[in-house]
Amino acid sequence: MKALRFILLSTCCLFAFTAQAQKIKIKTGIEVLKEQNFKCLEGKRVGLITNPTGVDNRLKSTIDILHEAPNVELVALYGPEHGVRGDAHAGDKVENETDPSTGVPVHSLYGKTRKPTPEMLKGIDVLVYDIQDIGCRSFTYISTMGLAMVAAAENDIEFVVLDRPNPVGGLKIEGNLVEDEYISFVSQFKIPYLYALTCGELALMLNGEKMLEKQCKLHVVKMKGWKRSMEYTQTGLQWVPSSPHIPHPHSAIFYPISGILGELGYMSIGVGYTIPFQMFATPWIKAEELAARMNALQLPGIIFRPIHLKPFYSAYKGEQIQGVQVHVVDFRKAALSEIQFLLMQEVAALYPDRAVFDHANKDRFRMFDQVSGSNQIRERFSKNNRWEDIRDYWYKDVESFRKLSKPYYLYK
Repeated sequence: MKALRFILLSTCCLFAFTAQAQKIKIKTGIEVLKEQNFKCLEGKRVGLITNPTGVDNRLKSTIDILHEAPNVELVALYGPEHGVRGDAHAGDKVENETDPSTGVPVHSLYGKTRKPTPEMLKGIDVLVYDIQDIGCRSFTYISTMGLAMVAAAENDIEFVVLDRPNPVGGLKIEGNLVEDEYISFVSQFKIPYLYALTCGELALMLNGEKMLEKQCKLHVVKMKGWKRSMEYTQTGLQWVPSSPHIPHPHSAIFYPISGILGELGYMSIGVGYTIPFQMFATPWIKAEELAARMNALQLPGIIFRPIHLKPFYSAYKGEQIQGVQVHVVDFRKAALSEIQFLLMQEVAALYPDRAVFDHANKDRFRMFDQVSGSNQIRERFSKNNRWEDIRDYWYKDVESFRKLSKPYYLYK
């Protein structure tokens, strides 16, 4: 009887997976590359920049696909933050190693160097980039991509991007451009906080607008079927965690909601609990009071719910804390990045002695400014703790960037 139940369960699981596969609406770059029989890589020695998100529509790793392709010679792997196999924590150095599955050497791009060196690229004809990004400039994979493009140009190596969806879609542009003094690995390019481009489109713009020190010979393997209006769940694709705290496709939507404030360590944003980036809580907030205050703002597409919890790790580990969970009920109407600033505003009004920039660790201000792309966000806000004091500055570059980036759109 147990055996029969196991067989029935296995059959149901297989059917569910097959049904899901049949609902897939797009083909990612690696799928299109397979369709083309790897033509752009044929006869070339290939280096691959990837991580666990680099998979085809059946969740097979791009590493294994290229390693097994008879007309492709995969000779090196390159690991960004979190590593090729995704086993490194945020901020931890990634070590050089040998990939146990293929025997291919792995070079770290998040250790002694973040840009491939000539030694790392020795014997490479083409660098391939295949990583699922989340559409927010402070997520470091696009920084890795840009530095690798420069290294490819300097070493006369082709650069190929296997394109993937922007999980926040191709329409939302939020945040000011990064200013010169605040360019860093978490804000590498002069782009908005949410930039509404796929990694392939971004690569084309970085090259075309000469936003990199040197321009590479670039080829983007386009997706089929993706539209700018799509959020990730509409693609039908399975989600592979792009980092330990981006476990679900909706995590990419919540990351810009709280990620800037999270740099201060001033309150829990859910990292260390089961809902990373989806909440704001401390021991001194009164949940129902703050939820009522936030809901009174009537933010389009957003509802706040009181939450009481005890984090497992990170900020306030093991302490009883309370605050609000953010629920996105209409993604298209929601302005994501401004929620954290409005939260900061209401917290300062409710608890004046806890205003963020009076209470937070000043050693973290530099990181806050780098992620914001400017010190003006912090300095203007801290005067009165009001969103309206920074709104115009935060959105000042949106329309000019939309105009600049539009010629590089690959999808409607």
